[in-house]
Amino acid sequence: MSPLLAVLVLAPPAPSAIAPAGGGWGWAQTVALIVPVLAALGAVALWTLGQRAARWERRSNAFAAALAAVESFAEMPYRIRRRPAGGDARQQLTDQISAIQADIAFHQAWLELEAPTVAEPYQTLVRAARGQAGAQMHQAWTHQPLDRDEDMNLHIAYPREQIDAARADCLAAMRDALRLFRAR
Repeated sequence: MSPLLAVLVLAPPAPSAIAPAGGGWGWAQTVALIVPVLAALGAVALWTLGQRAARWERRSNAFAAALAAVESFAEMPYRIRRRPAGGDARQQLTDQISAIQADIAFHQAWLELEAPTVAEPYQTLVRAARGQAGAQMHQAWTHQPLDRDEDMNLHIAYPREQIDAARADCLAAMRDALRLFRAR
C-alpha cells in the first residue's frame, strides 16, 4: 500500500473535515440531524400503512358479517320446514329469528355510520330478504313438523331471485367501498 493511500485510508479525518473552523454547523451535523428525521418519517409511514390495512380488514370482515346475517335470515324457511315437533323447537326457531333480526339491525346501523354508500344497497337486500324469505317462512310454518330422517330432504328449493339480485348489488357497493377505502 502506498504511503499516501495508507494515510488516506487509515488516518482519521481531520477535525476541519467534520466541522468547519470555529465550531459552526457542518455536513456531519446535518447528516446526524437528517438521518433520524428520515427514520422517524419512515416509521410513521409504515405505521400509517399498517393502520389502514387493519381498518380495511375490519371493514371487510364487517361487510361479510352483515351479509352472513341476511343469509341466515334467508335460510330460515328451510330450518322451519325441518323443525321437529314440540314447543321447544318452535321457541328455539323464534329465538333464532329474533337474534338474526337484531343482528341485521346492528349491521344496518353500523353501515349507516361507517359506510354510508353501502347502507342503502344493504337496506334493499334486507327488504328483499324479508319480503321473499319472510313469505316463505310464513308458508313453512303451515307444514307439519318432520319426525323422520328421510323427510329432512325437502325436495324443494325456495326461490331466491330477489334476494340474489339485491345481494349482487350490495356486494358491488361493498367492493366499491373497499376499493375507495384502500385507495385513500
